[in-house]
Amino acid sequence: MNGSTITSKRGISLRKLNIIMLIIAVVTSFALIYAMNRTNNLYKETHTITQDLLRWRQDSYDLKIASDYLTEEIRCFSVTGDRTHLDNYFTESKITKRREKALDSLKGFQEDSSAIRKLEMGMTESLNLMKIEYYSARLTIEGYGMNVNDFPEEIRNVSLSEEDRSLSTNEKKEEAVRLLFDHNYLTAKLRINEDMNDCLDRLEQDVYQTQSKMASKLSQQVFIEHVLTFFLIAIMMGIVLFTRILVFNPLRNCVELIRKDAEIPLSGAYEVRFLAKNYNLMYYTSKETKNRLNYDVNHDPLTGLFNRRGYDFFLNNVDMETSALLIIDLDHFKEINDHHGHDVGDKLLQKTANILLSSFRTQDYVCRLGGDEFAVIMIRSDPSMRDLVCRKVDSILKKLKDTSQDESIPAIACSVGCAFGRVGIKAQELFKRADSALYESKENGRGIVSFYTGSNKG
Repeated sequence: MNGSTITSKRGISLRKLNIIMLIIAVVTSFALIYAMNRTNNLYKETHTITQDLLRWRQDSYDLKIASDYLTEEIRCFSVTGDRTHLDNYFTESKITKRREKALDSLKGFQEDSSAIRKLEMGMTESLNLMKIEYYSARLTIEGYGMNVNDFPEEIRNVSLSEEDRSLSTNEKKEEAVRLLFDHNYLTAKLRINEDMNDCLDRLEQDVYQTQSKMASKLSQQVFIEHVLTFFLIAIMMGIVLFTRILVFNPLRNCVELIRKDAEIPLSGAYEVRFLAKNYNLMYYTSKETKNRLNYDVNHDPLTGLFNRRGYDFFLNNVDMETSALLIIDLDHFKEINDHHGHDVGDKLLQKTANILLSSFRTQDYVCRLGGDEFAVIMIRSDPSMRDLVCRKVDSILKKLKDTSQDESIPAIACSVGCAFGRVGIKAQELFKRADSALYESKENGRGIVSFYTGSNKG
């Protein structure tokens, strides 16, 4: 029963039904896109508000911590006379400036609010309180007999009263401590902290109210989006239901051929050809009884890698348009054979084969073309993987130079040429490009990898 018979019994052609459903789907899709855009905007606003809240909390923490830190350091200096505490005090007040930075951050959002203005007043009072701290520091310096000229200008500019100048060193120490622990100082600190907490609580309350409103809007928008999504899903299911036969028929022959364990002809679009080519490759590789893929026929007996015949097969059957080809030559291998003998040379070839196998993916094809020449076909690779190839070659070079596993096998380097496939390229052309890049590696000192760029010579 074909598609026209089915549609004629229902009184409407599949083409007309598809057009109607397509129009509805397009309209619904635009409505959904609009709803998603509104949801995204609401989410961004909500996220911004949440981030502001987190930042204000951090700013609040910085304000309190910085203020308490300054008080703690100046008190420690007045009690112990350890200059490190005074240095920490001025580093915070003149360089780190966490209080000023936190206040500027808060002002960036609500510069004109009453809460910010009140917070600025508290900051001003905190700065005024620093005059007492400077005065206490001056008393401490003189009480411990330090040279005031070794301290910052703020301390040097402090003028002690005649009464305090006449105090003994111990009395100056005691007076310095008293100034930082008396009722006036503590009251001022408490008032500043209360003002900061009050202002930050008001800012946070404003944010929570705005956040609640945005969350309500976001919830409504998400509901609309869900309704449109379910409606669009229903439309798509209808399209799939009424177009199943038209979509299924082009694939029926492929399914039947796969069930019959037969080769799929290369026809249709590029994607179909790509799938068929890869299936055919797997199909042939699974036929171990056939001579073309027989292990002994297609593998090098010394290294266990694919031999030249296996390489030629892959070159003609793998999709080289989406692959990379690497040609690898061991540098000065003949000299090692001459000086160490062919047994050592064979061990070096086996070591090289093992390194190459462990350096590439299992789906890549590592081949020995003959002598000291190897090739690697990296499937599904493009020029964006150039850095990856470089890292692999660097790793291979390090392993070839490492003789810790077997000192009888000398260190060696290799030269590598790499070329990436492109649409329409032939296998032999890709080989010429990789070979040209290999020539460039040898010309430039060996022990490196070169990539075909179009300007390579050789």
